[in-house]
Amino acid sequence: MQPPPLLCAESINNPDQRYFGRIAVPDPFISFRAGRRKICVVSALELGRVKRGSSFDNVLPLEAWHRKARERWPARRIGPAEVIVLLAEHYGIRAFTVPDDFPTGVALKLLDQGLRLVPAVGMIFPEREIKSPAEVTALRAGNRCAALGIGAAEDLLRRARVKGHWLYHHGRKLTSEDLKFAIETACLGAGGVSLDTIAAGGDQACDPHESGHGPLRAHELIIVDVFPRITATGYHGDMTRTFLRGHASDAQRRLVAAVRAGQQAALAAIHAGVNGRDVHNRVVAWFNAQHYPTRHTARGSTGFFHGTGHGLGLAVHELPRISGSVDYELKAGAVVTVEPGLYYPGLGACRIEDVVQVTPSRPKLLSRYHYEWEIR
Repeated sequence: MQPPPLLCAESINNPDQRYFGRIAVPDPFISFRAGRRKICVVSALELGRVKRGSSFDNVLPLEAWHRKARERWPARRIGPAEVIVLLAEHYGIRAFTVPDDFPTGVALKLLDQGLRLVPAVGMIFPEREIKSPAEVTALRAGNRCAALGIGAAEDLLRRARVKGHWLYHHGRKLTSEDLKFAIETACLGAGGVSLDTIAAGGDQACDPHESGHGPLRAHELIIVDVFPRITATGYHGDMTRTFLRGHASDAQRRLVAAVRAGQQAALAAIHAGVNGRDVHNRVVAWFNAQHYPTRHTARGSTGFFHGTGHGLGLAVHELPRISGSVDYELKAGAVVTVEPGLYYPGLGACRIEDVVQVTPSRPKLLSRYHYEWEIR
């Protein structure tokens, strides 16, 4: 039988802690399970709020447990490890399951005190993979926020003027930074925070995680990838569209059409029980048939060289995976992105991403934005 879970982390950015207690706390705190009860220890600063707004069954005052620890170890600097040792004794717990990001220093002290720690295999809360109706509602809100961000970028591109090889707005060259400011402002207005937003054009976009910088050229493909977190819930959206302001070439049109068709092929293959690797390989086969090969060189990769999708929830990247590197059976209720892309310096890059929930049949679309990309 697996030992009960133990966490020592804040819950603003740590998805396991947020999932366990359903409340955002900015400073690290202890939480664990004792029998069927979920228990946490927080300072007086957070005690009342956590008691009122969390899903913990017992909320204990940190200061009281610090006093007990000082009585036990008067010459020692008291920290989380000492408090956990006393809690384990109090609740009769000899072993805990811990996530792979559990603090090393705390873990070493606990081991030295005779507690057994068992690293979790995969998620410490595997049930996070299957989303409840309330979580699906939160993810829809995240994707509405992402759509507003993308809409702000599209609106700015439509208002930009084409002068020669460049885009201009209010008399100066339009930049990736301008697009990201518009995106992130729109997301803030919708109750979300969009960090590391991508608005990259031309060859910059051929590096999929390049966020984009500097002036944007006319007649070039621009990837806009927005993955905000809704502040109230902690759940994310994740959506990508590719735009071009000006006139597209036939080669650019073929590239975008191939990516959109590749995404549709992946969507048609997604259902409960399918292997994510098979979904990914279906996209690879489509791209190869359309003469878009993938190559890896010392200078980098071209073609389609990332996964087709990933889980989305309290983390922007979580299980499951849809990629060629792992076998992973998709389960009904899981929420995944579907985001094939093609990247060729000199021609440009395109990625199109939506979010779906896996069902026994056709996936349920949780994101919505149009696919018109050429802005003249």
